[in-house]
Formats: sequence, structure tokens, C-alpha cells
Amino acid sequence: MDKQQLSKDILKLVGGEENVDQVTHCMTRLRFNLNDNKKADKETLKNTPGVMGVMENGGQFQVIIGNDVPKVYNALVGNMSKGANAGSSTASTGPKQKRNPISALFDFISGVFTPILPAITGAGMIKGIVAILVAFGWLSDKSSTYVILSAIGDGAFYFLPIILAISAAKKLGSNMYIGAALAAGIMHPTITALLAEGNSSFAGIKVVAATYSSTVIPIVIAIWIASYVEKAVDRITHSSVKLIVVPTVTLLIMVPLTLIAIGPLGSIIGNGMSGGIAWLFDNASILASILIGGTMSLLIITGMHYALLPIVVGSMTTLGYDFIIPLMLAANWAQAGGAIGVGLRSKNGQTKSMAYSTGLTAFMGITEPAMYGVNMRYKKPFIAALIGGAIGGGFMGIVKVKAFVLTGLVGLPGLAAFISPSISTLIYGILGGVIAIVSAALITYILGFQENNAPQAAATSASTETVTSATTTAPAVTEETQAQDEQVFSPITGEVKPLSEVPDPAFSEEIMGKGFAIQPTEGRVVSPINGTVFSLSKSGHAIGLVSDTGAEMLIHIGIDTVKLKGQFFSPKVQAGTKVSVGDVLMEFDREEIEKAGYTTITPVIITNMHQYASIESAGRITVKEQELLFTAKA
Repeated sequence: MDKQQLSKDILKLVGGEENVDQVTHCMTRLRFNLNDNKKADKETLKNTPGVMGVMENGGQFQVIIGNDVPKVYNALVGNMSKGANAGSSTASTGPKQKRNPISALFDFISGVFTPILPAITGAGMIKGIVAILVAFGWLSDKSSTYVILSAIGDGAFYFLPIILAISAAKKLGSNMYIGAALAAGIMHPTITALLAEGNSSFAGIKVVAATYSSTVIPIVIAIWIASYVEKAVDRITHSSVKLIVVPTVTLLIMVPLTLIAIGPLGSIIGNGMSGGIAWLFDNASILASILIGGTMSLLIITGMHYALLPIVVGSMTTLGYDFIIPLMLAANWAQAGGAIGVGLRSKNGQTKSMAYSTGLTAFMGITEPAMYGVNMRYKKPFIAALIGGAIGGGFMGIVKVKAFVLTGLVGLPGLAAFISPSISTLIYGILGGVIAIVSAALITYILGFQENNAPQAAATSASTETVTSATTTAPAVTEETQAQDEQVFSPITGEVKPLSEVPDPAFSEEIMGKGFAIQPTEGRVVSPINGTVFSLSKSGHAIGLVSDTGAEMLIHIGIDTVKLKGQFFSPKVQAGTKVSVGDVLMEFDREEIEKAGYTTITPVIITNMHQYASIESAGRITVKEQELLFTAKA
């Protein structure tokens, strides 16, 4: 890869130097602040050799390069007349673009709802299991076992406002526990009973009767307003009495305000959204199902699917069912069908293997490998998958398939979501998914595709380049190198998370590589392998290593922590340092980073995955330093 030419291509495709207000880089990507994001040619950039992906996040236009980003950045800066000033704001003459409020809204919704999905998904699956047991007559709905299991499943939904309050407060940078106290206040049994009686008032002001259990919109609006109240009170309060004054005043203002105005308004909005969806599917279910089933994958690519989360959760909690989850199943299984069609049509052994394996993961509900690695690369299979999703969705609209529980994986493991008192919904849901798979596979096979390269050719060419930093070069690993199994030991003590929970598509969609993430409980990073440190970001948040057997690794401490510019990070090694498992690489102040508003979840990934067949987890939920985290299987 010619990095000089690549940098020129990128600069041209982001709208030219005159459109660049600021450009910096982190460990894996170029981060542009553009005067006008619309002037950037995203599609051409995505298909540019050496570019692994493009995304917009927090007002930044990000071009994902991988380990070679320092060299591409240096070449980019060298090609700009602003030169070394590219990393700071410049006197650009173009009008600066304000942050898109829609993008900001999606980012907020994603940041609030994504962290709570494990809780409500787990509770939802328990509700599904209970429904299966009752449907098959294995459990009586009169038994105490049924009551306890139902309470486990219903608990997270009944107290959903408290869970949402914690997540929203964290996203907004306010105190999570004040947020939880606010939600607990409006859900207190005494308040609930008082509101049920009607004719209630507070200081002479009428309190409108509303039910807050299992609601979504009221508490989110309340926490948003509370974040401003809390920060305003904090600014004007002397530090010696903040601990007492800030939470007291915030709660005294916000709980009554929520009961009097915010809660009833939020309930009207939430019920209106759920009722509107119900009306749409009652009166135009086929058209709505075709449109949503056919465009769901596009919504996922653009991040707009996050806007559906409150609608799905709201419908589930107010109506008891949802129409959108079945359409997600149709879209996901259609992506599986597109990949399977590629496998059936391809004459290349590597392509067949990739297509079938990613098709299987899409069938299980994880679509990114099939969508990005196969279908979008060959284009026509992706179009076939969209059509398959529309056909499968249309069938589900005809028979009005509903989901009765929330599920994290909308695929084979999540079929329990369709269990109802009647088994017919499950049967129709499976049938709709199969129609989507078969349609997409057949259309792909009939349309064909241009097979010039293996599915990951572009990623391979990028990752097999020599990876450099300011002081050292990582050994190049070529296609001819015989890879070996690589045991990766945990670099951090904490809780093991799948990459899908990392709030950054470059990691969650495995664009950068495969592995796992760790939510740290301690502020230290040790080497997970025997090898060499080949790159250390100036901000200290990211470390690149290469093992003695050729595995290239990235440890990325937190998300967007590059913006801290090295604050709270203390490197203990430098590029070129030889390390063994357990050697200290970095110390960081976890609490201060989180207080600054950044998550410290840390992806630990293999970036040259083209050399390996799969990642095998060690099966740990929590992990300590130097315990086996995963194995990269050759």
C-alpha cells in the first residue's frame, strides 16, 4: 500500500484541504473535523484500498486505517499546506458545520439503551422460557415456581425507569445515583397508590395521574432535565457543602416537577409512539413490514436503528408485544441467505469458506461478518439480502408475527421471543425467517457477482503491510507465513465482555479485528503475549504488540480516550520494548477517566485475523491479569 497515494486519495475524498478544519489520529483511525461532512465521498472512501471503514461519530468524520494510521497521518499532514498545524484548529474559510442534532440524538439513544440491553434481554429470555414451559404443560401457571420465575422476568421491566435513569445519567455525565433516586421517588408504592386515587396535588399544584412502571420516555426526559439542574446547582454551591446541597436540591426540584409535568407529558409521548406503531401494523402491516424488513440492514449500517430501541422497549412494556423484532429476524436471516448464496455460487475455496461461516453467524443473529465481509463487498448479494428481508418481512406482516419478549440476539437463539400462549406465532416467525434466507440465497445465486478477490483481500493487504510507529517497526506477516495457535492472556483484571458491547462500531462490528473486551476493575495493563511493543499512541490510550509467533494485537483503553491527550495515562514501556506475559505496559487512573465522561471498556483484539481461522474464548466471565482470555486458532 502506497501511503503517500492513500493520503492524497483520502484528502481528496473528504472534500479537499479547504474542507478540513482539524485532523488528528488515534491508534486506528484518522479523525477529521470537517466544515461540511456532506462534501466527503463516503462510499468511494469505503472502497478505497487501505481504508477499512468510514464512520461518523460525535461530529467527527472517522476513516479507519488500522495499525498503519501514523504513517498515513504523517503523509496526509505532509500533503497539506497547513502542515503540522493539521492537528489543531486552523483558520479555515469554509463555514463550520454544526453538530447534526439527529446524529446527536441517535448517539444519546444508543448510549442510554445499549448498556441496559443485557438486563432486559436476560429478563426477556426468562419470560420466554417460562412461556415455553407453560405452553408445553411442563409448568403450571398456578404454581409458586411460576410466580417466582415470572417475577424474575418481569422485575427488570417493572423497574425499567430506575435502570434507564442510571444509564441516562451516566451518558449525560451526571450522578447516576441521584438519577436512580429520582426514578425510585416517582415509583415509590405510596406515590403509586396516591396517583391511582386521583385528585392529588403538591403545594397546591395538581399532580396528573400517571403510571411510571415499565415506562421509557418519562424518565429519560426527566434525567435529561435533571442533568442541567444538577450541574447548575453544583456550579453555585461551595465545595464544602456540595455533598449535601446538590443531591438535596436536585431531588426536591426534579421529583415534584416530574410528577406534575414531565411524567404526564412523557407518558403521552410514549403511549403515542407505541399506539402509532400498533395502528400502523393494524392498518398497513404488509407495507410497513416490507419497508422495515427490507431496510433494516441499511438502518444498522447508518446507526439509525438505535432510534427504534425506545419504540421496541416502549411497545413491549405498554402493549406486551412488538412487531419490529420479527422484522429484524427477517433482515438478519436474509443477510445469512445472501452469504450462503455467495458460497453456493463461488468457485473460490476461500470465498466459500468465508461465506458459509459468516452465513452461520448471521443465522445465529450476528450479521456484521456476513454483511461487511461478504455481501457488501460483492454488492449484489447485499441487494439480494435487502430484497430477501423485504419478502420475509412481508410474509410476517401478512400473518402479523409478534415478539413477546426482548432478545439480544435476533436469530436462532432468540426464537423464544416469539413464544406466546399459541405456538403458531413461533411457527410463523420461523417460516418468515426461512423465506428470507431462501429468497436472498436464490436471488444471489441468480444475479451472481464479480469475484475478483477473496472477501478480505482489502483488509489483508492493509494488515500485512509493515506496521510502524515513531520508533520501531513490527515484523511483517505475509500470506505465506504459517500461523500458529496464539494464546492471549488477560492484560487487565476485570469483567469479560463480547466486542458487541463496545460502543464503537470499529470494534463492535469487528472491523478492526476479533477478540474480547474487558471492563477494568483496576488501572493497570500488562502484556498478554511474549513479543514486542511496536506502537504506543502519544495519548497512551492504545498499545500495539506483535507476538513472537506473528500475532498482531491492539489493546485500546477506553473509547474516545484519545481526547484526554495523555491525561490519566502512565506508559511503562516504549515502542521497541521486548515484553513477556505479565510485564507492566501501562497504568491509568480508571476513576478519573470515568469521571471525565469516558468509558474504560478495553478491547483486546487480534488485528491480523486473516492469518487465523477463529477466536476461541477461555470461557471466563471475570478475569485476572495473566489468566487465559482467548486463543487465536490457526
